Amino acid sequence: MRFAILSSGQGWHVSDLQRATAGAGHEAVPVDFRRVGASVSAALDPLEGFDAVIVRTMPPGSLEQVVFRMDLLHRLEARGVPVLNPPRAIETCVDKYLASARLEAAGVRVPPTIVCQNADAALEAFEILGRDVVVKPLFGSEGRGMLHISDVDLAWRTFRTLERVQSVLYLQKFIDHPGWDLRVFLLGDRVLGAMRRHSQSGWRTNVAQGGRAEPAKLTDAQEKLARQAAVAVGAPVAGVDLLPGPAGEWYVLEVNAVPGWRALAPVIQLDVATALVGFLVDEYPH
Repeated sequence: MRFAILSSGQGWHVSDLQRATAGAGHEAVPVDFRRVGASVSAALDPLEGFDAVIVRTMPPGSLEQVVFRMDLLHRLEARGVPVLNPPRAIETCVDKYLASARLEAAGVRVPPTIVCQNADAALEAFEILGRDVVVKPLFGSEGRGMLHISDVDLAWRTFRTLERVQSVLYLQKFIDHPGWDLRVFLLGDRVLGAMRRHSQSGWRTNVAQGGRAEPAKLTDAQEKLARQAAVAVGAPVAGVDLLPGPAGEWYVLEVNAVPGWRALAPVIQLDVATALVGFLVDEYPH
């Protein structure tokens, strides 16, 4: 089989997927998602000749660019080309509000969340959420751009600044936690592995932000919660972040539909790329 890897260049994950596909007798070709075009009733199809598409990024861009990229994925799926993850899952997970709403509707506990479009509403939300919030970019990953705010003056300055650049203000109540969380990697209906991520300092546990990872053995309840979250957003391949609350309850912070495994693979001592390629070839609907 011949796969297209929609990416933003020749990064580590692209190289690892190429290694895994070559080892299984297949071919994977990186395609820069930022440069892909399309046509209607014209002979231009840069993704012609590929048996399946693996999405490794949703690059930052304007609203028009992001909408076009999602349209492209939906059209590929409509033509019968397997796209992993499916467009609807990617569309849901890149939008933190939509993902949180889908999780809550499925009965999954998420931190209390308020989303606003202006600073005055955000200041009201700040009060409602107990003056202790995490402000996140609506689109973003790896813990970048997040702020923990519990000071009224800082909240005012932050919200006014975000309003000026026409950002959506996404506020979540800060959950007091023990300084670690769980990242669970799911493939189809099985948990491939999990790691516990400890914050180096402060409150963020993301390995990309300096967190320390170690293997984790999940309870049945934690596995069930991770599966429930992945199903809620429709992601066959998912990185689910679980956070322990102060009373022993568990929250789902995020479901990543383009999950990385650079930190996970050595921790759980598993060739994640080979497992993913095997899933795409043998289990994913064609």
